[in-house]
Amino acid sequence: MDRSTDVGQDQSAGRIDRRLLVERASHRWLQAAGYLAVGLFAAIVLTLVYESLPLLAEYSLVQALTSANWDPAQNEFGFLPAIVGTVYVTVLSMAMGAPIAILAAVYIAEYADGRLKTLVSSFIDVLAAIPSVIFGLVALIVVVPFVGDYLAPAVGVDATGVGILTVSLVMAIVVTPFIISLSVESLEALPDELRESSLGVGATKWETIRSVLLRAAGPGIFSAMLLGFGRVFGATIVPAMLIGGQTQLPDSVFSTGQTLPTLIVNDFGELMSLPLTQSALIFVGLVLVVVVWAFNFGAMLVRSRLQRRWQY
Repeated sequence: MDRSTDVGQDQSAGRIDRRLLVERASHRWLQAAGYLAVGLFAAIVLTLVYESLPLLAEYSLVQALTSANWDPAQNEFGFLPAIVGTVYVTVLSMAMGAPIAILAAVYIAEYADGRLKTLVSSFIDVLAAIPSVIFGLVALIVVVPFVGDYLAPAVGVDATGVGILTVSLVMAIVVTPFIISLSVESLEALPDELRESSLGVGATKWETIRSVLLRAAGPGIFSAMLLGFGRVFGATIVPAMLIGGQTQLPDSVFSTGQTLPTLIVNDFGELMSLPLTQSALIFVGLVLVVVVWAFNFGAMLVRSRLQRRWQY
């Protein structure tokens, strides 16, 4: 009996040792993966900074960001038109798409039931999976003539149909499914006790949604908005097809223009053989990375503050 007991104890101790060994190895691997992600990001940023140095040696940072002259053949690299175009497209797209997305998410999560909910959700998922180039092709057939022949003349503007407003309309459609999906997940993750408590004290369903559910799901919805911002800010194919590709300061939302990603796409091919132009386009990529990182970091701080505030 004593010998069998000792054997059993040894086997149990061996199993525990193996489990601890696996646990330590898993911890090491996960830690290495985290460090790898940080190192990869740092390597990308350092590469972009290094390749941007030839441009920054010729032009100051302020001069490059505030100049409106873009003519690589004359060694003029002013990024202001592309920056303004990017801001216009991002702001307009989010202003048009985000409210619709949040209302649609509320409907799917709180009002739709059974087969209707499944049907609507499936269409949202399919819409999110459609490649951006398809939206661009459909927009060339439908949205461009609509803006050029009807919308612009209605407000007294002569426009061809391609331009900032057209891109913003299409990008609002492109980004809406992503915001809807994440917002629905945030709302459905809330415990039923929140709904029951609010309804139990006499609040209507809409009052419960507005004052309780949207407040509780606010950080998740904010994250969805953040994802939408990043997708619009870095969009390439739709703006390249619809914005007109003119590096000029837009005088209205119907004007043609340029965004930072399309600036890289339009000039990448034939001008990358020029060292200074290559450095300028890589600097555009650096600006994109820095802006997205800064916005994500600031949004993370705001989201954590919202979470602390809405817990009380």
